Amino acid sequence: MTRHAEFSRARQEGDAKGGAYLVLSSLVDRNLSDHHAGVIVTRKIGNAVTRNRLRRRIHAILAKHLHRIDDTQGKRYIVTILRWRAPSATFDELEKDWLKQATRLGILA
Repeated sequence: MTRHAEFSRARQEGDAKGGAYLVLSSLVDRNLSDHHAGVIVTRKIGNAVTRNRLRRRIHAILAKHLHRIDDTQGKRYIVTILRWRAPSATFDELEKDWLKQATRLGILA
Protein backbone atom coordinates (compact mmCIF):
# COMPACT_ATOMS: atom_id res chain seq x y z
CA MET A 1 0.00 0.00 0.00
CA THR A 2 1.30 3.41 -0.91
CA ARG A 3 -1.70 5.67 -1.41
CA HIS A 4 -3.10 7.83 1.36
CA ALA A 5 -6.64 6.91 0.29
CA GLU A 6 -5.97 3.20 0.85
CA PHE A 7 -4.54 3.80 4.32
CA SER A 8 -7.41 6.12 5.27
CA ARG A 9 -10.10 3.76 4.02
CA ALA A 10 -8.59 0.77 5.83
CA ARG A 11 -8.32 2.73 9.07
CA GLN A 12 -11.77 4.35 8.93
CA GLU A 13 -13.93 1.58 7.49
CA GLY A 14 -12.06 -1.45 8.79
CA ASP A 15 -11.82 -3.08 12.19
CA ALA A 16 -8.92 -2.24 14.49
CA LYS A 17 -7.38 -3.77 17.59
CA GLY A 18 -4.60 -2.27 19.66
CA GLY A 19 -1.86 -3.85 21.70
CA ALA A 20 1.12 -2.66 23.69
CA TYR A 21 3.33 -1.97 20.67
CA LEU A 22 0.99 -1.59 17.70
CA VAL A 23 -2.52 -1.09 16.35
CA LEU A 24 -3.65 -3.45 13.60
CA SER A 25 -6.45 -2.51 11.17
CA SER A 26 -8.04 -4.77 8.59
CA LEU A 27 -10.58 -4.20 5.82
CA VAL A 28 -11.92 -6.84 3.43
CA ASP A 29 -12.17 -5.76 -0.22
CA ARG A 30 -13.46 -8.28 -2.75
CA ASN A 31 -11.94 -6.28 -5.63
CA LEU A 32 -8.35 -6.89 -4.52
CA SER A 33 -6.32 -9.57 -6.25
CA ASP A 34 -3.87 -9.87 -3.32
CA HIS A 35 -3.59 -8.76 0.28
CA HIS A 36 -2.27 -5.19 0.60
CA ALA A 37 -0.25 -4.35 3.70
CA GLY A 38 1.10 -1.06 4.95
CA VAL A 39 3.02 0.20 7.97
CA ILE A 40 2.66 3.60 9.62
CA VAL A 41 5.59 4.79 11.73
CA THR A 42 5.40 8.43 12.81
CA ARG A 43 8.35 10.66 13.63
CA LYS A 44 7.36 10.47 17.30
CA ILE A 45 8.79 6.94 17.27
CA GLY A 46 12.37 8.04 16.69
CA ASN A 47 14.90 8.94 14.03
CA ALA A 48 14.92 7.50 10.50
CA VAL A 49 17.15 4.57 11.45
CA THR A 50 14.77 3.51 14.23
CA ARG A 51 11.67 3.95 12.09
CA ASN A 52 13.14 1.96 9.20
CA ARG A 53 14.29 -0.84 11.52
CA LEU A 54 10.76 -1.15 12.89
CA ARG A 55 9.28 -1.03 9.40
CA ARG A 56 11.59 -3.86 8.29
CA ARG A 57 10.62 -5.92 11.34
CA ILE A 58 6.91 -5.56 10.58
CA HIS A 59 7.52 -6.47 6.92
CA ALA A 60 9.39 -9.58 8.09
CA ILE A 61 6.49 -10.53 10.37
CA LEU A 62 4.05 -10.06 7.49
CA ALA A 63 6.19 -12.15 5.14
CA LYS A 64 6.42 -14.90 7.74
CA HIS A 65 2.67 -15.06 8.45
CA LEU A 66 1.04 -13.90 5.20
CA HIS A 67 0.12 -17.47 4.25
CA ARG A 68 -1.95 -17.74 7.46
CA ILE A 69 -4.24 -14.81 6.64
CA ASP A 70 -7.80 -15.94 5.97
CA ASP A 71 -9.00 -14.93 2.51
CA THR A 72 -12.31 -16.80 2.37
CA GLN A 73 -14.21 -13.48 2.65
CA GLY A 74 -11.90 -11.75 0.18
CA LYS A 75 -8.48 -10.15 0.12
CA ARG A 76 -7.63 -7.57 2.77
CA TYR A 77 -6.03 -4.24 3.40
CA ILE A 78 -3.87 -4.66 6.52
CA VAL A 79 -2.46 -1.56 8.23
CA THR A 80 -0.02 -1.77 11.13
CA ILE A 81 0.46 1.42 13.14
CA LEU A 82 3.38 1.35 15.53
CA ARG A 83 3.08 2.90 18.96
CA TRP A 84 5.69 4.89 20.87
CA ARG A 85 6.72 1.81 22.90
CA ALA A 86 7.65 -0.16 19.77
CA PRO A 87 11.36 0.83 19.63
CA SER A 88 11.98 -0.86 22.98
CA ALA A 89 10.37 -4.13 21.83
CA THR A 90 12.32 -7.10 20.54
CA PHE A 91 11.37 -8.79 17.28
CA ASP A 92 9.70 -11.61 19.23
CA GLU A 93 7.63 -9.15 21.28
CA LEU A 94 6.50 -7.32 18.14
CA GLU A 95 5.63 -10.61 16.45
CA LYS A 96 3.70 -11.84 19.48
CA ASP A 97 1.74 -8.56 19.69
CA TRP A 98 1.02 -8.57 15.93
CA LEU A 99 -0.22 -12.17 16.05
CA LYS A 100 -2.36 -11.43 19.11
CA GLN A 101 -4.07 -8.49 17.39
CA ALA A 102 -4.49 -10.48 14.16
CA THR A 103 -6.16 -13.26 16.14
CA ARG A 104 -8.43 -10.75 17.89
CA LEU A 105 -9.42 -9.35 14.47
CA GLY A 106 -10.09 -12.87 13.19
CA ILE A 107 -7.84 -12.52 10.15
CA LEU A 108 -5.74 -15.63 10.76
CA ALA A 109 -6.94 -18.91 9.28
